[in-house]
Amino acid sequence: MEDPARFFTPIYSSLSDNSIKFDCARNPEVNFVMEETNSFQPQDRAIMQRCLELAGHALGKTAPNPLVGSVIVQQGEIVGEGFHPAAGQPHAEVFALRQAGDRARGATLYVNLEPCSHYGRTPPCADAVIAAGIKRVVVGIVDPNPRVSGNGIARLRQAGIEVTVGVEAEACTRLNEAFIHRMLYQRPFGILKYAMTLDGKIAASTGHSAWVTGPDSRALVHQLRATCEAVIVGGNTVRQDNPLLTSRQAGSTPLRVVMSRSLDLPDTAHLWDTTLAPTLVFTEVGSRPEFQAVLRQRGIEVIERSPLSPALVMTELYDRGCLTVLWECGGRLAAEALRTGAVQKVLAFVAPKIIGGSTAPSPIGELGLTAMTDALRLEHLTWRAIADDLLVEGYLTAENWETASSKTG
Repeated sequence: MEDPARFFTPIYSSLSDNSIKFDCARNPEVNFVMEETNSFQPQDRAIMQRCLELAGHALGKTAPNPLVGSVIVQQGEIVGEGFHPAAGQPHAEVFALRQAGDRARGATLYVNLEPCSHYGRTPPCADAVIAAGIKRVVVGIVDPNPRVSGNGIARLRQAGIEVTVGVEAEACTRLNEAFIHRMLYQRPFGILKYAMTLDGKIAASTGHSAWVTGPDSRALVHQLRATCEAVIVGGNTVRQDNPLLTSRQAGSTPLRVVMSRSLDLPDTAHLWDTTLAPTLVFTEVGSRPEFQAVLRQRGIEVIERSPLSPALVMTELYDRGCLTVLWECGGRLAAEALRTGAVQKVLAFVAPKIIGGSTAPSPIGELGLTAMTDALRLEHLTWRAIADDLLVEGYLTAENWETASSKTG
């Protein structure tokens, strides 16, 4: 099996220093301010990249915790390495210290996120670093968690340890963009993914859509799902496509979420088979109570909420510890997710095909925009070829989704 970290390193390459400063300015309590680059030593960047590589091994497995890797270097030699494998498990620094043993004394410890300074499911890493006799600590970025947020660094410095902050800060921020977003805004990081033809259609006018893109793009989507905690579709997608929404053999399968106000869904669907993965259904209060009972008998959780909205669903998924939520829905629900600020990143797979048809569906439904000057803009764009397809990736400007979020509470 391919390592998801290898596949998605390019996906994390879109943020810039402006994005880092943007988040800092937005939340003064979270200080990502970088130290002078002349405090960095020649090997610091290369070893921090190794920390990021280690952290990436746990993509999709640590929620609600961040992705963290750590390396300990003694006289130019790596003597300890580790990464945080899952919530409730020891943190990266602990694994690295265990591997280094006595050789940690007087060594330099590298970690892409500030060592924690509080008791959670595990003891503070800052205390373990101090007890091990580490001489210098190199940190990628400050932890945006308000329970840490500079306290770990302060504790290390108070113990006489030299601390350097800001090595490969941009890459460290990219890797944990979902965790940072969750901490700053108390909601998961939303990714809208769709596949369309060159003329902007996601299916033929008949509704047939298998397949818009090629096998390489679809395999990449399986990898993407394995890095997310939940994937959301609407009722139309269930009726038209009958998707599995699994990661196949790419790794762990996320929680499969269906949003349907009317619950006008087929009695048989792949999503009702919970031996493959869990399924959660959101619907309006009182919708098809008999069918709700059938779903619950099959082990499917059904939640009734009125009025049902993407914002409400994202709040529920935040409460369940999700970091990243993937929207793989049709145009109408995609538009609603965009309007309500539930999407921060867009991944558009474009196939070299033309299907035509005035009634053929497009990836985004009605947004209520009447002038091109009102169009939602993406920034930090990247393009790359996936076999014959093209993957366009970008981030919605924060003004777009923050304004939408404020309107929906």
